[in-house]
Amino acid sequence: MLRFPRFLLQQLCDILPFKRQLVFAMECKNYKICPLKLGAEVFDINLQNDPPPNVIEEIKSDVHKFRLLVFRDQGLISGPRQVEISKWFGELDSTFYRHPKSPDPDVFRVSNDEKEGCTNVGRTGWHIDGSFQPAPFAYSIYHIIETPKKGDTVFAPLNELILQLTEEKRSRWEMLWMVSDRRSNRIHPLIYSHPVTGLKTLCFHLGMTESFAWNYGSENQRFTDWKETSEILQEIHEEFVKDGGSLQYSHHWLPGDFIISDNLAVGHEASPETQFSPNKVGLRVMHRTTVKGTTPPQKNRG
Repeated sequence: MLRFPRFLLQQLCDILPFKRQLVFAMECKNYKICPLKLGAEVFDINLQNDPPPNVIEEIKSDVHKFRLLVFRDQGLISGPRQVEISKWFGELDSTFYRHPKSPDPDVFRVSNDEKEGCTNVGRTGWHIDGSFQPAPFAYSIYHIIETPKKGDTVFAPLNELILQLTEEKRSRWEMLWMVSDRRSNRIHPLIYSHPVTGLKTLCFHLGMTESFAWNYGSENQRFTDWKETSEILQEIHEEFVKDGGSLQYSHHWLPGDFIISDNLAVGHEASPETQFSPNKVGLRVMHRTTVKGTTPPQKNRG
């Protein structure tokens, strides 16, 4: 394999189309990275065994840099091992139903077959995970166990979505707080600054929102009724799907894929095919773990 200086590889990746066959693999110190439309593929590292501490730190840094790391060719990682990897990033926060076939209390097992895992997960609209918590989950980690022919998970970058808003819409969204439909109606600002990167991002769940509050905490505070709530939810949805979904990255799962995502930086949604019958697309089983958030969304940063 030809070897190029890392700075040159990065420049090539910046100017070439985001297609794997046309992009040079960036040579990192401890593994190779190849940028995707959103995030990056990671090669030449085996997650079955703990890498040295400096490599773990590099991975943690790259998760915030790329927002989505897709580790290829990892084989079948056990539930307990996925939990161990997830703990590199902090304390786990497991708030979901445990399916009888889940291999660990901290592993959320989802499927298109109710006998194999929880069904219809992620199908209620674009969202981040844990918006109903005091602080949303910091990271979400996914591993495909049974790979169907179809059943993508679709991701979108939240900072870019905010930056493409019209000035009028951005101003309106800055005045909105989401009210979760569970956990005592937790209230978070819709737009806030990411606690690590400082970039503007969203706290939202289009399928788990009770209402919105305008100017929450001020003398002009006002909560929306369901009609207005529905209109705002639709308005947010349209930003994810406009221009043919140009912001979206649809991840087609391959056997052995293991994804670590910066949950605060990317929205996601399960595609309709994730719930197609196993007879039509094959069995789909995925394991998810989530890392507890430590910084509640707030308006007083940057």
